[in-house]
Amino acid sequence: MATTMNLDEHLLIGGSWIDATGGARFDVTDPGSGARVGSVPNGTEADVTAAIDAAAAALPGWRSTPAIQRARILRKAADLMRERADLIATTMTSEQGKPLAEAKGEVEYAASFFEWFAGEAERVYGQIAPPMNTNNRVLVLRQPVGVVAAITPWNFPAAMMTRKLGPAMAAGCTSIVKPASATPLTAALVLRCIEDAGAPAGVVNLITSRDAGMVAKTIFSDDRVRKISFTGSTEIGKDLIRASADQVKRLSLELGGHAPYIIFDDADLDEAVDGLIASKFRNAGQTCVCANRVYVQRGVYDEFLKRLVAKVDAFKVGHGLTEGVVIGPMIDGRAVDKTEEHVQDAVAKGAKLASGGQRLTGGEFEGGAFYAPTVLDGVTNEMQIYYEETFGPVAGLTPFDTEDEAIAFANDSIYGLASYFHTKDYARLMRVAERLEYGIVGANAGIISAANAPFGGVKQSGYGREGGSVGIDEYLDVKYVLMGGVGTV
Repeated sequence: MATTMNLDEHLLIGGSWIDATGGARFDVTDPGSGARVGSVPNGTEADVTAAIDAAAAALPGWRSTPAIQRARILRKAADLMRERADLIATTMTSEQGKPLAEAKGEVEYAASFFEWFAGEAERVYGQIAPPMNTNNRVLVLRQPVGVVAAITPWNFPAAMMTRKLGPAMAAGCTSIVKPASATPLTAALVLRCIEDAGAPAGVVNLITSRDAGMVAKTIFSDDRVRKISFTGSTEIGKDLIRASADQVKRLSLELGGHAPYIIFDDADLDEAVDGLIASKFRNAGQTCVCANRVYVQRGVYDEFLKRLVAKVDAFKVGHGLTEGVVIGPMIDGRAVDKTEEHVQDAVAKGAKLASGGQRLTGGEFEGGAFYAPTVLDGVTNEMQIYYEETFGPVAGLTPFDTEDEAIAFANDSIYGLASYFHTKDYARLMRVAERLEYGIVGANAGIISAANAPFGGVKQSGYGREGGSVGIDEYLDVKYVLMGGVGTV
């Protein structure tokens, strides 16, 4: 199915939707067909500075807006996203590729962050601490950190943005958003919902640009930007940590993952197969929390492999707007190249192709970036796919014998974002959950993300948490006030 939409968007700076300085634009294309979806301005350094100016000017008024009013705006924005879900989801599928049903699910997920943090806005409480002597009083205040920059990825162009903007707006911060250049149209539609919900001019600002380095440099060199939230690769995250040093900017970093998925021999195998499929093949395997290393206890290995292959072989692959498709295109040809490289390396080193294993070209796949959903039997630690994140629709299975061995395999990674396991033994469930060195653990579940839960990693998967009751803390400063001379009269 060819994309038929033509959506030309603009920058949002200080409440005005405008073109970039100089008027340059770039096209957004459909990874399922190569067709043009629309275009956005190619923002310049002057545009980024103007967005920071607008956010800084709006900050005093927004942080002094009563929390209940900020909450009303967030709830209204969530309502508008749901009302416009068809347009937002169709746009997302057209520029990102995921099947339309998944895109609609992401719109709902994205809206839930606005709802959740509307509630958190109303509960940013301080403290009155016990004084050390009768003449003093101790107050602890929680106040907005200031202007925030949100740098968001292409794989979840709505949800990764609202997961940052929800708590920022709730806390009383103003923001500049830089979406991935592959998926800027979804971002623009979500920001229109925020604007139409009544957010004052400058509270949220949108910069689209192909020059991500320029945007980052401008943001990091301006001392008015006090906080940056970034979702992306570990390599870029490390660059941002270095860039933050000069002004000691606060960072939240959700970086790379390489999630283990463990199936013990006492697991419900049907539940485990469905859980793995939900984790591994959602968004064509292009999620930071998707399963990358699948460890199956030897006693159930062959049966699990058989059940998994039967379901993967039945997947319908195609354009995300085609009815019944469950695996859409990858984001671009380079992503397909990496997936193909990992599969070919694994096969050359002894893994067996149990399903898939090839690019899909010609016919309905013409012009798109498609790779067949793939299952590899007998992955070992000599293979690239074992120690590198594939970010593609490939499940590589490795057998194990004991619980200790599975834990050792799972923890043998520089990453620590998400992990998963299946067991019916609830003593084991608690024990394994505690031993896995990951910020997120899915026990008998393959889908783990929710607005009411803290999302984030350990080790080289980053730091800070998004979502849950702690998510708003990333956007608040703690201020201690000692009041002297207030003893009894």
